[in-house]
Amino acid sequence: MTDRRKAVERDLAVAAEQLQHLAEEADEARLRALVSETPIAQQEHREAERHADAMRRHHADLAEQLAQLEQAQDDLLDRLVAAT
Repeated sequence: MTDRRKAVERDLAVAAEQLQHLAEEADEARLRALVSETPIAQQEHREAERHADAMRRHHADLAEQLAQLEQAQDDLLDRLVAAT
């Protein structure tokens, strides 16, 4: 379980970095779309926002996995302490 937890923690850190980058790209695309008011710029903004949203969901899923692993580890430790 510890190895799995460490892997999820690493994946979560990577996802956080990617999310930050994608969110910044989406914000920049939004600004470009507002300034240029062209269909292409609007499409680029929508696409960038979809990528950022997908990464937000992935990040949230990893955070939930980590929380579940931490809870399972806490439960096992509690049972171990209770058994002694």
